[in-house]
Amino acid sequence: MKIRVLHHDHCFDGAAAAALFTRFMEGAFHPGAEFHFTGMAHTAAQHFDDSLFDGDENAIVDFKYSTNARLTWWFDHHQSAFLTPEDEAHWRRDTSGRKLFDPNFRSCTAFIAHVARTRFGWEAPDLKELVEAADLIDGAQYTDAKSAVELGTPAMKLTLVIESVKGSGTVHQVIRWMRHRKLADIISDPAIQQQYKPLYEKHLRSIDLIRERGRSEDGVVFFDLADLGVEGYNKFIPYYIYPESTYTVSVSTSSFRTKVSVGTNPWTSCQSLRNLASICERYGGGGHARVGAISFPKGDVESARRVAAEIVSELKSK
Repeated sequence: MKIRVLHHDHCFDGAAAAALFTRFMEGAFHPGAEFHFTGMAHTAAQHFDDSLFDGDENAIVDFKYSTNARLTWWFDHHQSAFLTPEDEAHWRRDTSGRKLFDPNFRSCTAFIAHVARTRFGWEAPDLKELVEAADLIDGAQYTDAKSAVELGTPAMKLTLVIESVKGSGTVHQVIRWMRHRKLADIISDPAIQQQYKPLYEKHLRSIDLIRERGRSEDGVVFFDLADLGVEGYNKFIPYYIYPESTYTVSVSTSSFRTKVSVGTNPWTSCQSLRNLASICERYGGGGHARVGAISFPKGDVESARRVAAEIVSELKSK
């Protein structure tokens, strides 16, 4: 049996969710199944091509819902899980019990673990470390910005590789290893170390770039990396540099999109916080209450900068 798993690409929780889901499928339903992975990225014009669903069973984890008739499993925990109201209505009509959504979970991995245990009586005690790491990372449960930025644990080092490596090949290898190996063993693997070392140097340079480009005013940090070709950065760096800040707004580019990222300082003392997913949804983006993003077509930096300025102004006013 061939099982296709679509997952949030270049995301620790997306990778961990794919690893846990496949163990669940193998252990509870389809021993000996052949698993194939496809990384999904949010784009300005999100679309699920029919060719993506080429398995005997097809799943989406940690990513938006699809109405494709060949989709058999779905797990997500993002507030912005549906592309349209019609998609949400389609999901609500589903009676399979295998398309599941709960935005109250910090990570999709923990959500899958909960459903597998409580509904299907299946669990994998050897993956407890993986579930806890995904919950910590996707839920920003670090004790402080220093621990989030200085990458002191195997999970954080592996997050850097997953988020920053080019292509999906390495991510898919990590997913397969996550199914049975400890995170410390994975990050110590020579093939992963070869990827990690230059990415860590790039991570250190990004700290300097954000310190140079960043401006903090009225609790909002803004920086624009669009002209530098910096495709990603550790989202906690702004709070590492500006611990007094409440929000971050940034503009960046990648090989397939221009992106506005919006985040909340997990350690802020502010008691009244804006729902960032709701703000991003107004511009066609989404995310969680405390972190969100908006995708624009590749090269459309002008639109991204305009929207970023509007969001900065709105967040400052609050």
